[in-house]
Amino acid sequence: MYFQSNRRRGEDGITIVIDFLLTNARLVLGVGGAALLGIATLAVKRLIERAGRAAEDEKVEQKMAESWEELSLVSASPTLLKKGIEGVVMKHVAKATKQQKADLSQKAETSRPELQPKAESKSKRTQLCALTLQERLQQFYHTRAALAPREIQRAQSLALDICTEIQGFLRSRHPDMPLGEMNLGGSLLDDLQVVSADHASLLVPLQLEASLWHLVPGEETLLTHPLHWMVRRVNLEYFPRGHSYWDRYLVGGYLSAESVVNMFSKAVMETVNWPSISSTLDCLVRPILGRPDLKLEIRVTEGAEGSDQPQFLSMLPVLREGDVVLTAQPELTSPWVNAWHLSLYPWETRRLTQLDTADDGCRRRALKILKAACRLNPALRPLAAAPLANLILHLSDGESDWSEKSLDVRFQQCITELIGYLEQGALHSFFKPAVNLLSGLSEDQVDQMGFMLYCAVSEPEILLI
Repeated sequence: MYFQSNRRRGEDGITIVIDFLLTNARLVLGVGGAALLGIATLAVKRLIERAGRAAEDEKVEQKMAESWEELSLVSASPTLLKKGIEGVVMKHVAKATKQQKADLSQKAETSRPELQPKAESKSKRTQLCALTLQERLQQFYHTRAALAPREIQRAQSLALDICTEIQGFLRSRHPDMPLGEMNLGGSLLDDLQVVSADHASLLVPLQLEASLWHLVPGEETLLTHPLHWMVRRVNLEYFPRGHSYWDRYLVGGYLSAESVVNMFSKAVMETVNWPSISSTLDCLVRPILGRPDLKLEIRVTEGAEGSDQPQFLSMLPVLREGDVVLTAQPELTSPWVNAWHLSLYPWETRRLTQLDTADDGCRRRALKILKAACRLNPALRPLAAAPLANLILHLSDGESDWSEKSLDVRFQQCITELIGYLEQGALHSFFKPAVNLLSGLSEDQVDQMGFMLYCAVSEPEILLI
């Protein structure tokens, strides 16, 4: 890359630095990283040159120093270096654009003084069109986070139709299997789903004899994990194996969640006549095999809105005892075949609803905005809904004002708090403090999320694109 030498005073040193960076970039970043670094540095260089044509030499030196100071603050890792340079470039592009608009406006006013009143009125209209963060959050909520009632109803209706078909099949083929009434659960039912109605949960309640089974809390098991519960078979001396339908899925004296999932995989996923159901419901329904979970893919075959987007329906065998809900999810409890997962989702959702009802707050709205922002941003996509819900629950302990007018303040506060949790590497569950909700994130994911959120501290609008 070659730069011309006829530049203002002070630019030779910058050119030397740029040439040095580009010469050694391939050793650090590889060919792709070096190319990106070259494009980014060239963009910054041209912006500095453009600013120098309209400013004095001292201002040019000051802007160059600030630009390279910002670049020096970026992490040295290849991923963050590339993203950091992109952020700096975009910032200078915005500044240069504003400067050009200001220069053009000033020239127009100087050359045509008779149009100054109109120009002033146009500037005022432009200012009125600029949205505040509060207005931008409301716009983002209605256009991206909140789903249309018609879309929710269509997705729920389709999931319920499939639920009816599966339940009818199980009752006809396995009439002795003690199951409760199947129903829908999860974010689609609780109006907490964002962006699109593309997934739902089908809860399959298993009915256990209270005198034959005992739910053991995770802290009391050998696993000592607060979310890994076990279901022990009791009273074997009075009621030997065979008195309960679920005895056939015992492993070491405990009801095996993995065995129950394998049974449903064979009895439903591999046995149901899915082409027949697809023709009946006017949609394509097929099981996704070879996975530890039970999941169906649904595609609308007729010309409906969003028909190109598949909808996924997950079957969850569940056990209920009071307010305790255990789910058979081997993907969460592996490698322990006997462990059942304690679902904290009902507790978190109920708590958020209670708090919002008590003070007419916007916690659920803030949660949906955060979920949508994370889902639409590739860097934040690994952040699941549970950490975001617990973030708001923790924040609610110290902040009492959750009115609609304070939505922008709470949103910015959520960003700051989340950065702190990422720096610590831990966000503890509101109901189970021993559970770290960030333990599943890799170091690279934490770095990328942290960088994006640091940028959003000064410009939170970048999360609402």
